[in-house]
Amino acid sequence: MTEQPDKPRRRGPGRPRQDEVDDGPGTQERIRLAAREVFAERGYDKTSVRGVAKVAGVDPALVHHYFGSKDDLFAAAVEVSLEPALVVPAILGEGPDGIGERLARYFLGIWENPVTRAPLLAVIRSALTHEAAAKVLRGLVLRRVLERVAADLDVPDPTFRAELAASHMVGIAVLRYVVQVEPLASADPEQIVALVAPTLQRYLTED
Repeated sequence: MTEQPDKPRRRGPGRPRQDEVDDGPGTQERIRLAAREVFAERGYDKTSVRGVAKVAGVDPALVHHYFGSKDDLFAAAVEVSLEPALVVPAILGEGPDGIGERLARYFLGIWENPVTRAPLLAVIRSALTHEAAAKVLRGLVLRRVLERVAADLDVPDPTFRAELAASHMVGIAVLRYVVQVEPLASADPEQIVALVAPTLQRYLTED
């Protein structure tokens, strides 16, 4: 009696193929970059997991496997631009001296770069009408960056201070890049840093 070849196991619903899972970090990064591109182009409302999967060249199930929900994918896409794990140590630098200037340069730097600006514009615009996008903004900008910076400085009321710093920088982003109010929209970034840095320094370091 001839043995029948083993049939391939059927995937359960929503599960990627094993060979796709084994692609690992390279695949995850490709999905993240695709998500950043799609969210920036279409905004939160019009972006779907299926659309991101198509741009990344993967099965939608693989996107769910690595990133879960659309909200989680949105957060991952924005995090590519913010890179908090790399940025926080750089902002903290050599201690409290000059931290206001470093923080101002960091925020303006990611906004001045067209590649990182586009997804952040999508976040700001979407956060005005969608709680999910607002949650991403709070989580990444406030808790992943500013609160960690303030907490490391060991000052009173770090959360309140972080919120003040965030309100200052997000306000500048809205007026300069979203609403494009002049003369702020056309101002030299160095001029903005020079004027804003002392205020951020006071928020984050003075008793």
